Amino acid sequence: MDILPLLADPAAWAALVTLVVLEVVLGIDNLVFIAILSNKLPAHQQAKARRIGLSLALIMRIAMLSLIGWIVTLQTPIFDLGLSGEPGPHGQPTFETAFSARDLILIAGGLFLLWKVTKEIHHNMDPEESGALLDQHKGIGEITFSAAIAQIIVLDLVFSVDSILTAVGMTDHVPIMIAAVVITVGVMLVAADPLARFIEKNPTLVMLALAFLVMIGLVLIADGFGFHVPKGYIYAAMGFSIGVELLNMTQRTRRMKRAAAATQENTG
Repeated sequence: MDILPLLADPAAWAALVTLVVLEVVLGIDNLVFIAILSNKLPAHQQAKARRIGLSLALIMRIAMLSLIGWIVTLQTPIFDLGLSGEPGPHGQPTFETAFSARDLILIAGGLFLLWKVTKEIHHNMDPEESGALLDQHKGIGEITFSAAIAQIIVLDLVFSVDSILTAVGMTDHVPIMIAAVVITVGVMLVAADPLARFIEKNPTLVMLALAFLVMIGLVLIADGFGFHVPKGYIYAAMGFSIGVELLNMTQRTRRMKRAAAATQENTG
């Protein structure tokens, strides 16, 4: 397709901006997962894992866009359980019994995310036991790094399918989709290191982020079963929670400053 007409089309630019915003919002959960997972690695491997993970996400999404016709067929049901859900307010079943490849990918990805996040929550709640287990496996940094990349690839696949199908619903022009994906991943690459450092320096945010990922995992599973939860509700709730936590952090910082000033006056 000729790109020059798109460059002169205001509607194409509007679609690009809208798609980039949506892709960035949808990519937050992927970025949070990569940040938390990479923070588990040795310091010298963390930035490398984030760059590799996001680069693989970019490659995977561009590859999927080159197979856009096949990606769309992932929404075609491949089997039906033959069950009928209770009728909803409009007479439709409250859950789907026909499953497509997309549904199965979302369900598998949601279950994987729940399993991984549950392990991370256990580690944060009982770090001594988890630390003892890690001590038994010292010297296997390469395997740990490989495992981290493998887990990032799994979630990249799940989020990439959702991202590409969202792009298909926004525009029919593949160049616009590719440009949006490249810009989005570029933004994520810039934000990855600061976000990871911020999460690492504020341990209370780790549990909040893990709770966010649990919610995302449940939403993926629900979506796979036909329960469509508007993403706006999820991100609005998470934004409110982050806002409250930032207020708590500000309050704690001020208390520490006042306590330090009072200590300095008493010792002076």
